[in-house]
Amino acid sequence: MNFQQYQDHFQDILSNPNAPAPYNNIDYLDYTKLNWARQQRWLKTGVVDPILAEKIAEINKPQEWIIITEPWCGDASHTVPFIQKLSMLNPLIKITYQLRDSEPFLIEQYLTKGSKSIPKFIIRGEEGNDLVVWGPRPEACQVIYSELTSAHADFGTIKTELQKWYNADKGKSFQRELLKALG
Repeated sequence: MNFQQYQDHFQDILSNPNAPAPYNNIDYLDYTKLNWARQQRWLKTGVVDPILAEKIAEINKPQEWIIITEPWCGDASHTVPFIQKLSMLNPLIKITYQLRDSEPFLIEQYLTKGSKSIPKFIIRGEEGNDLVVWGPRPEACQVIYSELTSAHADFGTIKTELQKWYNADKGKSFQRELLKALG
């Protein structure tokens, strides 16, 4: 699906009084509402790194950018808007959104230590080879997540601490990591 279809999917979930699983669980529905607001905020206020923008504008061969995500994913709500903004900087980039929990289950090829962690961001060259595979979160954020899970922190604490980190970081770490990966 393209970005507009992904946005429409998000809205269909939020406007459906009988949302399908897992969104029939109030927790998932609440995460999705929060993630919609976060995503919209970053789409409006997120600043693209000028050096990264220049690097992307210089891409001279077609690339396919694939994002594996779900509306309930908090990490995605802080990264997807930046990927979308960056993809719009070069007409040679074709971007698609794949849902983790729907066919064709592309996530099975991009597990993180055996788990289906998302978002996953894949950049493929014109021959279909993977040039970059990134995700599920920036390295500094992953350190916080790993420390909290090792300490058996409750899910609420983990969510809050990651949210604080993303708000302070403003998409900078993801963009630095992408710039480094693009060489």
